[in-house]
Amino acid sequence: MAIIAPTNQEIGEANKGKRYAVSTRIWHWVNFIIIIGSLLTVLINSILFDGSQRKFVKDELMNAGATVSDKQAGAVTHGLEDQVWGIHIYFGYALAALFLFRLIAEFFLPSSQRIIPKIKKAYQAYFILKREREAAKHELVVKGLYIIFYILLLIMVITGLLLAFEDFVDISRGINHSIKEFHGFCMYLILAFIVVHFAGVFLAEKKDGKGIVSDMINGGEN
Repeated sequence: MAIIAPTNQEIGEANKGKRYAVSTRIWHWVNFIIIIGSLLTVLINSILFDGSQRKFVKDELMNAGATVSDKQAGAVTHGLEDQVWGIHIYFGYALAALFLFRLIAEFFLPSSQRIIPKIKKAYQAYFILKREREAAKHELVVKGLYIIFYILLLIMVITGLLLAFEDFVDISRGINHSIKEFHGFCMYLILAFIVVHFAGVFLAEKKDGKGIVSDMINGGEN
């Protein structure tokens, strides 16, 4: 598990801590809020507005003096579910905008803070120069997980937009259902990444990566 713990030290530069650009820090925390909000909408719909809640809605309305059929209760439940999905879609738009922002911001970062040069540097240290191999191996694993996370985000953005604009995209119902299933599957993978990331940060804070959370807030220091 320690191999996934982030570090706040640069490879090949003794006593030099990592720096985090303002754009990276803003993206990190806003993206975290958006993803958590999006996951919460899924959780709310799966718990409060699934099919089993139709009877609850019907009973509550009848207790209030209304005469309600199963179909009408289902329509109310479905309408509430659509309201929450509407919020989920807005979170999706925000996630798409943030992904584009992160992609553009990457080109304006110093070379030492870009993810691809960092991976190349770790690769050279581990396989070519063969020095600081433990630190280089650690960096390769962590940055590899980040790459996977970005790919998952890209998939979530593309599939989410296809679902949001399904009325304007000429896709068959079967393919649309498959896209929805794949979108949901990737959501669980992202949730797994968040859990692993939390575990890694917790371990780092307990060991030699202490202060990594504050670095992501204030930018770190040399």
